[in-house]
Amino acid sequence: MTYTISEIAKTLKIKEVNNPESPISHLLSDSREVFNPGETLFFALKTANNDGHKYVDELYNLGVRHFVVQTIHPEWKNLKDINLLHVKDSLLALQKVATFHREHFDIPVIAITGSNGKTIVKEWIYQMLGSEKNITRSPRSYNSQLGVPLSVWQLNENTELGLFEAGISMPNEMTRLQKIIQPTIGVFTNIGDAHQENFKNLKQKCLEKLELFVNCDVIICEEGNKLLDECMEATCLSQKSFTWSYNNRSNSPLLILKVEKLEAKSFITYSFLGLPFTVELPFTDDASVENVTSSIAAALYLTTSIKTIQEKVKQLEPVAMRLDVRRGKNNNIIVNDTYNSDINSLKIALSFLGQQSAEDSPKRTLILSDILQSGFSDEALYKSVSDLADSASIGRIIGIGHHISDQQKLFANIPHIFFDSTEDFISSGIWNEFHEETILLKGSRHFEFERISELIEQKNHETVLDINLDAILHNFKFHRSRMNPDTKIICMVKADAYGSGSEEVAKILQYHKCDYFAVAIAEEGVVLRKAGIKTPIIVLNPEVSGFNQLFESYLEPEVYNFRILDAFIKEAQRRGISDFPIHIKMDTGMHRLGFAEEDIPLLLERLRSQQALKVKSTFSHLAASESWAFDDFTTQQISLFKKLASALQDGLDYPIWRHILNSAGIERFPEEQMDMVRLGISLYGISASGLDGLRNVCTLKTTILQIKHLKKGETVGYGRRGDLDHDASIATIRIGYADGLSRQFGNRNGHVLVNGHLVPIIGNICMDLSMIEITGLDIKEGDEVILFGDELSVIDQAKKINTIPYEVLTSVSSRVRRIYFRE
Repeated sequence: MTYTISEIAKTLKIKEVNNPESPISHLLSDSREVFNPGETLFFALKTANNDGHKYVDELYNLGVRHFVVQTIHPEWKNLKDINLLHVKDSLLALQKVATFHREHFDIPVIAITGSNGKTIVKEWIYQMLGSEKNITRSPRSYNSQLGVPLSVWQLNENTELGLFEAGISMPNEMTRLQKIIQPTIGVFTNIGDAHQENFKNLKQKCLEKLELFVNCDVIICEEGNKLLDECMEATCLSQKSFTWSYNNRSNSPLLILKVEKLEAKSFITYSFLGLPFTVELPFTDDASVENVTSSIAAALYLTTSIKTIQEKVKQLEPVAMRLDVRRGKNNNIIVNDTYNSDINSLKIALSFLGQQSAEDSPKRTLILSDILQSGFSDEALYKSVSDLADSASIGRIIGIGHHISDQQKLFANIPHIFFDSTEDFISSGIWNEFHEETILLKGSRHFEFERISELIEQKNHETVLDINLDAILHNFKFHRSRMNPDTKIICMVKADAYGSGSEEVAKILQYHKCDYFAVAIAEEGVVLRKAGIKTPIIVLNPEVSGFNQLFESYLEPEVYNFRILDAFIKEAQRRGISDFPIHIKMDTGMHRLGFAEEDIPLLLERLRSQQALKVKSTFSHLAASESWAFDDFTTQQISLFKKLASALQDGLDYPIWRHILNSAGIERFPEEQMDMVRLGISLYGISASGLDGLRNVCTLKTTILQIKHLKKGETVGYGRRGDLDHDASIATIRIGYADGLSRQFGNRNGHVLVNGHLVPIIGNICMDLSMIEITGLDIKEGDEVILFGDELSVIDQAKKINTIPYEVLTSVSSRVRRIYFRE
């Protein structure tokens, strides 16, 4: 839907605007995702990590003319035709505009909250009802104070049912979301400890969540949860409840009578208002049984027939909670998103695609299936798709399906080719021609795009290192929020980003305005430049033989002695270069690399006698900042560094930056952040000092190849080191020391996690395989095995073999497939 800027201004109690009839159809909070700038209203949000006001000039140059701001910079008033809607709180203004939009709809709206399962229940309700109703739903898990208003704004003239998630992490948040969503139907999935840290207890959090349902006609929830029942009673919502229960003596209208689990599916028998029926669910876990029951209850309340429910439940598809990034053949990068196929999720996926490829790269390819059940005419729908693709600098679009093929005339501005089916695309062989492209696979499950992914993905064995890019961003922003606004962050991406993959990590951090990267050697920097990284890069251990790479790729070297300094000056002068940036390393006690205090006079003499190089920063490295026992030594290092940095600064006629804090220093000595800090292991979720608030980034996992049942007295593995003093079940897993699993973990020194069970590694670790004991446990061939991750800390694993997490992470072999994802 489209409103005039004057209508929106009136909502925000702003009396006068320029060009009052200007249309507004898009709300924007991220300056990097401009689409149709002439109809965009940008909300300049101030957060702990950023300030949207910094991007007003940039957006104006892109054609945006309408802005909601908390402060007005004087120079903006000279911009022609600009509208600056001045408010006290830009986020609250966004929420008011979404509320204004919501009030134009008199339709059923389902709101879902709870500690777990919100996104799955939302998607399964959509899968059950989407063919019968035109549904507008939250993209992915847009359930926050920012995500909810952006989701509700997607309601349009064709919407027959709204379906939105709502999540909170702080008290008093849900009341604001209730006003935006204004649900008529509530679904409460469950109550648990997720995001509990800001609440006094579970009861407080439960009561807060129930604020979402104060004006609902009905609340769908489980009966028999003591805490929920108590809170429903306290808020006078019990009389509105439509409950389901496992207790067949309950008065709930929907009862679970029996659950029969087979190998790959479950049969659930229900009683609804006394009438029995059975559904076949293509999942067997308890959480899926609970989630599908909430979904069925919602469908029943909306008078969906039992027959339709039975048909749809049998066809339910897993909800992929993330966007995957994988290496493809021929140096391609594959962004795999078959989570849902609608215009809103396409916007999100295209934005992510842009983060994974070089800016304005001509080799961005979109492979897109028909978008089903959009509620729009095909012409209007695919015109929007074409505009989005054009805005995202897509170099080629490949459409699959009859509907998109019939509208190919709309894609005249983009190189394109269309196929009626996935089979036709595969048979064409065009996928063999993909080379050095960033490819977005975006299709509904019906089109089986996993077949395309299998063809173009680089083949590796089943041992995988999952890298959570959202966790990387969380850790980056977490530390950014603890910095002074002007302090720059250098993100360490040496050693292939501590084993996580330097290109992918650098791309996401560059997109989110990281100030600097640091690598160990020039070759690492060259790789990043070739991947499209334009952010400044420091090379910490430059070599004379690598000077050409430094100059050609504009990599800024650390200079730590006179040999390197003199050689670099000579080479820069030979090339006719001036003011090339360098970073001077001082030795304050680490005694590894760096100039000593007595070197300063000669260092200044050399620097002042030439114009080829210019000192960008000076820095030192703390030897033991993670240890309280050495705080006196750390303090001495910092004091000495300040003295040396001041001497260097006094001897130069231009300003230089100073930095000494590594990850542990950032955590323990934030008052010494100076001009820059160097964020290393903490970026990857491992606190050097025990700081809370970081998220795990990497999960190393593999699978069980075979299970054997052995008798007491037999042995396992090379050297017969795995002695058995009892009958035992032994599983062979697909990982060995060639994958980076240290042999020190063998012979019961290390453990792995299988289906929630911590089990020992038995016998010697082999090159490609290892063995674990799983006696008495419900574990089968093909099950997933976790070597380290969220539930099995890499810190704890490192302690088992008397090493540090750095070594465990950087030891993961390059043959282990990396999969990057965003949730």
